[in-house]
Amino acid sequence: MAPPERLGVGLIGAGLVTQTIHLPALASLADTFVVRHISDPDESLAAHAGAAVGARHSAHADALIADPAVEVVAVCSPHRFHAEQVIAACEAGKRAVLCEKPLAVSIAEAELIGEASRRTGVPVVVGAMHLFDPGWLWADRRSAELRRTAHTIRSSIVLPPNSRYEELATEVYGRHTASTALDMADPAAQAEVVVGGVLGLAVHDLPLIRSFLPQIDDLVVHEARPLRPWGYHIVFTAAGRTVELHAVVNATWQPDWTLEVVSDTEALRLDFTPSYVQAGSARAALRTHDSTTMAEPADSNGYAGEWQHVAALARGEVDGVRHEHDLADLRLALRLADAASELIAPDSREAA
Repeated sequence: MAPPERLGVGLIGAGLVTQTIHLPALASLADTFVVRHISDPDESLAAHAGAAVGARHSAHADALIADPAVEVVAVCSPHRFHAEQVIAACEAGKRAVLCEKPLAVSIAEAELIGEASRRTGVPVVVGAMHLFDPGWLWADRRSAELRRTAHTIRSSIVLPPNSRYEELATEVYGRHTASTALDMADPAAQAEVVVGGVLGLAVHDLPLIRSFLPQIDDLVVHEARPLRPWGYHIVFTAAGRTVELHAVVNATWQPDWTLEVVSDTEALRLDFTPSYVQAGSARAALRTHDSTTMAEPADSNGYAGEWQHVAALARGEVDGVRHEHDLADLRLALRLADAASELIAPDSREAA
């Protein structure tokens, strides 16, 4: 039997995520995918990224979505464009859509995406790569008891300065834009940093964390503050469980990304490989009072896993659309961001 034809991919957005994450992941799956089109408002950026993989380029997402050679669309644009572009790809009858997190910037937008996906039959996958990491999949299968008994969940992310990290780990041709420094004496600016951290970084682990929370209706943020030079520290409770979120970008040379879930009798720890590096799966260990079980390390990571899942959906090999889960994940992220912002700058909404 002849192998299935490769799926043509179009990537909306030609920046860091596309160049350092998706293009290498797709290259590792060259028997399954071929990049056909890359679009970006900065057409020179799209041209550079497209030339690197032999793909056409354009300055407009509409041109990419209209391209008949594009069967699968990856939406890697700024958050505010996600809903519009995902829905357009569904309406165009693509075989699948991969949307970078967060899926949308509101529950209403996410529900519109779900409606478009159901009506057109086009599956939509959120790029929460840790959900597809072999280390997490191993832990997920062994966590039934821990889901029932967990009392503390911790996510800790320590990264070197972004620009240095990206330059050392990758070769990126990018846009150069002037940034405006925030006045960190202003509570509204502090809230902006924390909200950006929740939706830009904590969102990687929130789907995993939510799987250990029976419900979030009683979510309360007890502490939320930015960390210097950039980062956040958040403590919240939900369903009687305590969740600690910590992230900082500082002058460290070694990245560290861990997720821990603890009960009176078990402790799960996952050590994820850093973003932007194709460095294999997370290390996972489940400990009890008298034993430790560890996952076998895998060469593949969550980025390859999410693309393999997209391929299986596009070819009708699985029925794995998890829109209700994606909606619940987004609801947790937005609720957490809003509650943290309210705690830091309670008057900012009135002022706005």
